[in-house]
Amino acid sequence: MNTTDSAVRITHLPTGIVVAMQNEKSQLQNREAGMRVLRARILAHKQEQIDAENSAQRKSQIRTMDRSERIRTYNYPENRIADHRTGYKAYNLDQVMNGDLEPVIQSAIEMDEQARLDAIGD
Repeated sequence: MNTTDSAVRITHLPTGIVVAMQNEKSQLQNREAGMRVLRARILAHKQEQIDAENSAQRKSQIRTMDRSERIRTYNYPENRIADHRTGYKAYNLDQVMNGDLEPVIQSAIEMDEQARLDAIGD
């Protein structure tokens, strides 16, 4: 009885994906079928990575809109404005509503500059 070794095992080294194929009688046919399966698995693996990255990016952009994530509070009875991101608080809400936005904008600019300096320092 003559037998031939026709089984094939293909390993993709960068990802570690292994495909073993022994369905056909010919080693060449098994290699071609194994390469098709390996290509499909590598593409699926890359797509999973892309989906995971996109999901993580979307989750980082979505906020829960908790009360703790407020941006600004306008308190008309006290004539007070508070920017919760920058820590700016003043009792000139009527002036801000009439267009005097310079102090609010300046506090946002200072916070942004400080964040950039902190990023450079790290």
